[in-house]
Amino acid sequence: MSAAHLVALATATPPFVLTQKEVAERASVLFGGRGDIERLLPVFANAGIERRYSCVPIGWYLEDHGWKERNRLFLDHAVALLEQAGDAAIRQAGLTRDAIDAIVVNSTTGIATPSLDALLIERMGLRRDVARLPIFGFGCAGGVLGLTRAGQMARIMPGAHILFLTVELCALTFRRNDSSKSNLVAAALFGDGAAAVILCTEGDGPRLGAAGEYTWPGSLDVMGWDVEDDGLKARFSQSIPALVGRDFRGLAYGFADKNAIALKRIDRFALHPGGAKVLDALEAALDLAPGALEDSRAVLRDFGNMSAATVLFILARMRERRQRGDILMGALGPGFTAAFLMLQD
Repeated sequence: MSAAHLVALATATPPFVLTQKEVAERASVLFGGRGDIERLLPVFANAGIERRYSCVPIGWYLEDHGWKERNRLFLDHAVALLEQAGDAAIRQAGLTRDAIDAIVVNSTTGIATPSLDALLIERMGLRRDVARLPIFGFGCAGGVLGLTRAGQMARIMPGAHILFLTVELCALTFRRNDSSKSNLVAAALFGDGAAAVILCTEGDGPRLGAAGEYTWPGSLDVMGWDVEDDGLKARFSQSIPALVGRDFRGLAYGFADKNAIALKRIDRFALHPGGAKVLDALEAALDLAPGALEDSRAVLRDFGNMSAATVLFILARMRERRQRGDILMGALGPGFTAAFLMLQD
């Protein structure tokens, strides 16, 4: 069975820029005097982020918003960003919209029925016989796991062009009346973005190689969303850097051994930056030299944590800098799950 190749990759961000300095100042005013807020505010300075992008201006976050309004905004902006990223990838591949044979859309920051893929087919006028696969719930691991699933679809559809898209509007989840640690951490990390990939068994791009995943037992409460009347509330119930430090090395080497991969000989690592401390823990777990995750840190600095889309922004940065060689993609998401995917150039 032929392997899937990454033929094109494009990203998109919404128009509003949130500087970390301004976000921290607004949070200090908004939450000043509540609980132990002064102890939590340094999270903004320590996040390793300078700016992020948002589908709404910063003033929006200072007002009350219900779940209905937030989800309407999600639908409007998610579909627009998916179209922008999708069209950019189609142009990059030298194709037309009619050449797309299947569409796979991953997202976890809003609800859509009909699903985002159906909405996008209607908006873009894609062929009516396009195969559809919506994916929900992978969270930050969705970029790696979604790309893996799209690659599997490409392998059973030789010669077909598979459009894989992911969009996350994480910043929409900020809730002004919640001074909990999880809400403050989310406010310090999350940004909005979308990415699009075209896969095909016929092409010259990097080949999708071995893939793997591992879900920790008894870990459902580690990461996720709690649904509140005024929106989605971020759930971080355990120290993710501590989990990475304890278990990630064994999981990564187990994946490598199973697939006859020499981790020491991998050229690049596109690892999802859950935060600056998570990247520190990943470098330590894999015995990487300082700066080995420079692309992950740069994307975190310039775009924040865009959940599933982030790892594809990292991959796009590597491609823009014409970095060649084998790449190990990795991410952690709700479940609690680690995801791995090799790209072989």
